[in-house]
Amino acid sequence: MLLTISILGAPGAGKGTQATLLSKKLGLPHISSGDIFRENIKNQTDLGKLAKTYIDQGELVPDDVTILMIKDRLSRPDCAKGTILDGFPRTPAQAIALDEMLKELNTRVDLVPFIDVEDDVLINRLSGRWTCRESGHIYHTTFNPPRVQGICNIDGSELYQRDDDTAETAKHRIQVYREQTSPLIDHYKNVGILEVINGDQYIEHVCRDIMAVVPKKFKK
Repeated sequence: MLLTISILGAPGAGKGTQATLLSKKLGLPHISSGDIFRENIKNQTDLGKLAKTYIDQGELVPDDVTILMIKDRLSRPDCAKGTILDGFPRTPAQAIALDEMLKELNTRVDLVPFIDVEDDVLINRLSGRWTCRESGHIYHTTFNPPRVQGICNIDGSELYQRDDDTAETAKHRIQVYREQTSPLIDHYKNVGILEVINGDQYIEHVCRDIMAVVPKKFKK
């Protein structure tokens, strides 16, 4: 029995944090579009080089590029029982492509938690965010500082602020997200699988609210 959850939310809403927690609770792989982009960029694949040109400008990566990366990831053996998708789909076109991929596996998207956070809170979160250069672990100067300034707690690598984590770029990213993702939110609402989650609360409370709407048959 497959379970596919797709977490929606603007940049800085906490999709990655919640996907990691859900992955542990449900025993499913956490698939992050951002991680897939970083993997391809680090390995300097053609898709990775192309994606980087958009990410550096705070733009969303085009659908065709994103879909190819996601399709490759979903084909791996660890996705046999389902997935927790983080940051995908972001547009109606991506949602259609995802439906087609899952249809081949005789399954579908079961739940779409939309983590809702006000723009001013998102900007504050994003502009203080620092990323581990080695593995992409996320820190924040206010909410989640590293034990040693500038050093990742987990692997000891350097922390850096990405070009798309400045306040100005954060505002633009959020605007782009709102414009392109609004139709997607309406789509999943009409399908009946969208659940709006208050993202401006403690991390464990957000996770609790998401777990509360996961179909009982999928819980351990």
